[in-house]
Amino acid sequence: MLETAARLLRAAGVAVIPTDTVYGIAAHPACPAAVARICTIKGRPAGKPIALLAADADAVTAFGATFPVAARRLAVAYWPGALTLVLPCGTEYEGFRVPDHAFTRALLAACGGTLRVTSANLSGAMPAVSAVDALKDVGLEADLVIDGGVSPGGVASTVVKAEADGTLTILREGAIASAEIFRTAAS
Repeated sequence: MLETAARLLRAAGVAVIPTDTVYGIAAHPACPAAVARICTIKGRPAGKPIALLAADADAVTAFGATFPVAARRLAVAYWPGALTLVLPCGTEYEGFRVPDHAFTRALLAACGGTLRVTSANLSGAMPAVSAVDALKDVGLEADLVIDGGVSPGGVASTVVKAEADGTLTILREGAIASAEIFRTAAS
């Protein structure tokens, strides 16, 4: 299944994949038409950014992101896990997360290290915690749905923006509480 999914994604396909938080709908970042298809399938505004899942911190750096010191502390403490870091990446910012899901990290590695992934649900609907839930919302329009059982987390990741100067802003509180984020970043 891993090689079939990786081949499909590298060839501009769209797949529903399990993660440690909720199910995601994925496309290869080098395939803009596939990324645009995710937005169409979800009913998501085309200009809204889609974060990247990464196999590891090295894949984040290889994509061009830099880690301010506080962000590096957070990555060391919470990756793999339910933390999305929005990091400086050239002249822009990109969101990255390393999931705590062995199959998904292996798939990411087989696809070159990163995939654009957002929750596998219609925009505004509850995130899918199973392949069955994802299939109901977006799976029929995806090229592949991978059933990894029920996602153990069930809560979306906490999203933290790290400015180049090290300033941290919580963009979405999720599985990791804000107080814990700031305590870890300061240590």
